[in-house]
Amino acid sequence: MRSTDFQLLVDELNRIKGMGWIKNRRPENVGGVGNTLEDLLELAENNLQLPDFGDWEIKTQRRKTSSLLTLFHCEPEPRPARIVPQVLLPLYGWAHKEAGVKHGAGERSFRQTINATSCSDRGFKVNVDRYEQIIYISFDYNAIDDRHDEWRQFILEGVGTGDVEPSPYWTFATIEQLLNTKLNNLMYIKADSKYIDGEEHFKYTEIEAHINPTLDKFLALVEDGSIYIDFDARTGHNHGTKYRIKPDMRSDLYEAQIFV
Repeated sequence: MRSTDFQLLVDELNRIKGMGWIKNRRPENVGGVGNTLEDLLELAENNLQLPDFGDWEIKTQRRKTSSLLTLFHCEPEPRPARIVPQVLLPLYGWAHKEAGVKHGAGERSFRQTINATSCSDRGFKVNVDRYEQIIYISFDYNAIDDRHDEWRQFILEGVGTGDVEPSPYWTFATIEQLLNTKLNNLMYIKADSKYIDGEEHFKYTEIEAHINPTLDKFLALVEDGSIYIDFDARTGHNHGTKYRIKPDMRSDLYEAQIFV
């Protein structure tokens, strides 16, 4: 951690805290609270696997949100297989809810937010193999919920009842590299939210610095279900595969925490 980056960022965030209520500059975006802060810090929005401000990654959420906090984007291995668009979407996807309306009639969707504690209603689950040193996705045909009867028949007639082949996975080495580059120093900011004259405004109130995540802590959080893998793809566009965490578990990923 470079102390100059830390102090510059803290000074800027305290300046923004002192501004009081600030109008949402991106009301059309779900992530307007983060986009507005990025604008105030004069940061370009990006999904690069690099920190936002010097060696600091910045994450922002509304105080009352129950949404998971995105840690990073990372597509599964094996990369040459292009597993999300070439395997999961065409072979395990289902009709998009806006197929034939907003999108083409054949538009398919593969959206799953899954963890390691139980299978999703479509039979997908996160697993940690410490011997092989991978995090991987499994599929259990028998775990498909009855409300997906039509899709279950599609699976039976298509790929059958076996596991996903090839299995989507991430190596421990890949995860550790992302922790050490993208997330090594995390500044987490909470914002109050209210509407003034029909427009949402934010007040950035709480600032926490988190330092030195470890692979062991990350894996433990995956195993206890606190870290999720989020697939968000449709035929026309893959929005990217994300690792996300319960916001109240963020400090458990790091060795040190500083309240600014």
